[in-house]
Amino acid sequence: MNEIIHFFTEPYQSASTLNILLEFIAALFGIISVFYAKKENILVFPTGIISTALYVYLLSQWNLYGDLIINIYYTLMSIYGWYMWSRIIDENNSHIPISRTNTTDKFKAFGIFLFTSIFVIIVYRYYNVMPNNLNFSQSVHYAILNITSGSLADFRKITPFLDTFTTGIFFAAMWLMANKKLENWILWIAGNIVSIPLYFVKGYGFTGIQYIIFLVLAILGYLAWKKHLNKSL
Repeated sequence: MNEIIHFFTEPYQSASTLNILLEFIAALFGIISVFYAKKENILVFPTGIISTALYVYLLSQWNLYGDLIINIYYTLMSIYGWYMWSRIIDENNSHIPISRTNTTDKFKAFGIFLFTSIFVIIVYRYYNVMPNNLNFSQSVHYAILNITSGSLADFRKITPFLDTFTTGIFFAAMWLMANKKLENWILWIAGNIVSIPLYFVKGYGFTGIQYIIFLVLAILGYLAWKKHLNKSL
C-alpha cells in the first residue's frame, strides 16, 4: 500500500502548490466537459476550453510536447465545434444532428490520424525525444523490446511511441466530435485505454484518474448517442 501511495505522490513532492491545483482544476473541467458531451450539451466546448488551456500551460512546464500539441489542437477544435454545434442549418432553427460517418468522413479521420502521427514522430525525432539514430524497423524492435521487458524504467522509454498513437487518435476523435459523428466515441475509448497507464507511468496521478473517468464516460457517451441516433431513424 505504501508503494502505491508513493507512486502517486512522489512526482508531486517537487511540484509547486499552484501547479498541483491547476492540474486538479484542469482534470475536473475535463471531466465536466466529457459529461456535457455525453449529454449532447454545447457546454462541452467552453468547459473543455478551460481544461485544455490550463493543460497547455502545465504541459509546457512538464516538457510533454506531444500532449501539449494535442491540447492546443483541442482548444482550437473546441472553438470550431462550438460554432458547428450552435449554427442553424435550416429554416426550422435546427442544429446539426448526431450521425454516423460516411466513407468520406472515415478517410478524413484517418488522414488526420496519419498526418498527426507522422508530424509528432518528426518533431520527437528532431528533438531526440524518440531515438533519432534508429530506422523504422529498429524503432519497432526498440519499442517492442522495451514494452515487453516488464520493467517500469524500460516502459517509460517508449512513452513517446504511445504518445504518437494517442495524439493521432485524439486529433481524429475531436474532429469527429465537432461534427457530431457517433464514431468519435470509439476513438476516445481506444485513446483513453492507452492514456490511462501512460499518464500513471509519467507520474501524473490526477490526469491518470481523469482518463479512467474519461473512459467510463466515453463508453456511456457512445451508448447514449447510439440510442439517440436509433430513435431518430
